[in-house]
Amino acid sequence: MLRRLCLAALSVLPFSLAQITADFESGWDQTTWATYAPDCNQGGVVSLDTSKAHSGSNSMKVAGAGGYCGHLFFGTTKVPSGDVYVRAWIQSAKALTSEHVTFIVMPDAAQGAKKHLRFGGMSEIMMYNREDNDATLPDLSPQGIATSANLPAGSWQCLEYHIGTDGTLETWLNGASIAGLNVGPGISNPNANGWTRSSYVPKISGVYFGWESYGGSANTFWYDDIAIASSRVGCSGSGGGSSSSRSTTTSKSTTLVTSTIGTSTSIRTTTATTTTSTKPTTIASPTPTGCVSPKWGQCGGQGWSGCTACASGSTCKVSNEWYSQCL
Repeated sequence: MLRRLCLAALSVLPFSLAQITADFESGWDQTTWATYAPDCNQGGVVSLDTSKAHSGSNSMKVAGAGGYCGHLFFGTTKVPSGDVYVRAWIQSAKALTSEHVTFIVMPDAAQGAKKHLRFGGMSEIMMYNREDNDATLPDLSPQGIATSANLPAGSWQCLEYHIGTDGTLETWLNGASIAGLNVGPGISNPNANGWTRSSYVPKISGVYFGWESYGGSANTFWYDDIAIASSRVGCSGSGGGSSSSRSTTTSKSTTLVTSTIGTSTSIRTTTATTTTSTKPTTIASPTPTGCVSPKWGQCGGQGWSGCTACASGSTCKVSNEWYSQCL
């Protein structure tokens, strides 16, 4: 009902002032919240999950497979024409690792055709990433990494961010600002050198939630109580990191409505037990003999101990001293 009322408001308000919300209690409206998989989709699944929710009974579940083509998202093109504020309650099965991943992707005309502003993780922290030049916010130096945070796994987290018409980016987790993920006029961030090296003002045309990996890792994310607006929505008074009674892990089978690109079906599945890992100390080790990074995967950078050779058809390109990628 809440989702219907908010969508009805769009017909009487200028969209720059409008807000779209979804709690998925009336199901999954696949017209408004369509699936999205640029270039390819090989294994990702989007589901309406009736066994886990931040509020009510339902949430959206994205089971992302490993590798770039294991990606799949769901989302909307109904975004304000000016400042954009996004709020989503998110739960992940596993914490972010050293591997480069994305769990929110936004088509961005400022970067060119088929390019995206990405929000995800690497080096065990959350970060922004530009697809056109692979710039990251914060810089992936030890100092930059220390100014962001991992996304805690196994419990609901309130993630908010703001994209301003002047290039501003602001980010909050459970209501607390994350210094390394803020940039723009009047904002001091000494760890945004790569991001601010060129003038950049995002111009997004959609917001999509899901999973994309540039190596081999897979993960499962749940999304609930999403809001996209022209002003900050906040966490609606709900405490960060809380887990609803419906998110208790059980072995009871549930029926999920699932979708891959071009198909829709019903499956029976069971919820999985999840664990939260603590952030380990990174220790450099020799590159494994015969190790090859896949296309889009990391292949170098200061402190990198993984594969440095790239799969056939791609070469290792240096983005900055901290990160090289197979392209």
